Amino acid sequence: MKNLTKLFLGTVSVAGILGFAAPAMAQDAAAAAPAAAPAPAPVPMPAMSGPLTNNPAPISLDAIPGIEDTLGKVYVSAALSGMVMGQTNAHEFPGDRDGYMDLTNGMVVMQKTDGWFQWYVQAGAYSYPTLGAAYTNASNTGSATFGAVPQAWGKVVLSDSFNVIAGELPTLIGDEYAFTYENMNVERGLLWAQEPLVSRGVQANYTAGPFNFSVSWNDGYYSNRYNEISGLVSYGFNGGADTLAVAAEGQLGHTFYGNAGSTLFQNNSSIYNLIWTHTSGNWTISPYFQYTNSDLLHTDSTSGAVLVTYAFNDFWKLSGRFEYVDTSGPANILYGVGSNAFSFTITPTWQYKRFFIRPELSYVSAGSTTAGSALGQFGNDTDQFRGLIEAGVLF
Repeated sequence: MKNLTKLFLGTVSVAGILGFAAPAMAQDAAAAAPAAAPAPAPVPMPAMSGPLTNNPAPISLDAIPGIEDTLGKVYVSAALSGMVMGQTNAHEFPGDRDGYMDLTNGMVVMQKTDGWFQWYVQAGAYSYPTLGAAYTNASNTGSATFGAVPQAWGKVVLSDSFNVIAGELPTLIGDEYAFTYENMNVERGLLWAQEPLVSRGVQANYTAGPFNFSVSWNDGYYSNRYNEISGLVSYGFNGGADTLAVAAEGQLGHTFYGNAGSTLFQNNSSIYNLIWTHTSGNWTISPYFQYTNSDLLHTDSTSGAVLVTYAFNDFWKLSGRFEYVDTSGPANILYGVGSNAFSFTITPTWQYKRFFIRPELSYVSAGSTTAGSALGQFGNDTDQFRGLIEAGVLF
């Protein structure tokens, strides 16, 4: 289910958190031997779709005198990674270049995961390498998007199956998370670029057997105008091997401005997802459909993607993604009025304990473009190749 929503794994109930606890250690043959101390429970956030995994034993501040009495048990984890990237047909007009060496994540996460009141804070520097879009350095991304604290919230746990959270929340929309290390691929995709990413608001979450429900009132694409309602319903079946999710977000009124790079189309549109995730042996396969529509601009887009990961062993995994986006209407929301595009990305991953390396190759091809609105120096090229290597450590 962690592939189905950028948030629900971070809002599980106390029982759900305990369900992720490490298995008990084997008992010593000698009955008189003292019992081993249990390993710390893995933290539920940041949510990870794989192939990378969170640190299963993050630092706990309860060892510091006075901390646990004041704050409770607080876990601290971190992600530090950087990349080297080269590309063809760079968007030179907005300042894009043929090559980059940059930080992708310099993030610290603190969270409290037990008790009736829980909280989560993620802070630091980050960047969003996105297919077919000009790259923004990590030094500028925060100020242009969500600041130095892109995600933070408090959570009130009312029962094992019901909780409410409020703050700067990951979106319920789409099948890819915010930061590079959370996803199958390093670069964010064409569908991801259409979706909200972080919204300020309040959200209720409820679990009933194989069903999970979330509903949120928020500011959509970080517009600071609280006129969006989003929701997610997911159903697990086939012994947990399959999950089907439906997500949607729509506005209660029009917004004629935005922050975090959002557009007039995004701030005045509705967006819908149908996502299926299947796991079988070494395979994880997640196809999803996305539709966006703006009555204000009389413009829409229809998109589809398939995300796949195959695990060769505990260290090596291979992920791939294929996407297609088609637009219609009088507004330009891609590479010109009525344009379309497809992309292909392949990402091998090697992870040893907390260290990882991920080379990646990607290709974007645009069709029915408008001169000046596509790729390349003057916006007239219709394809782009990229190659990159991301390496880092998850503390």
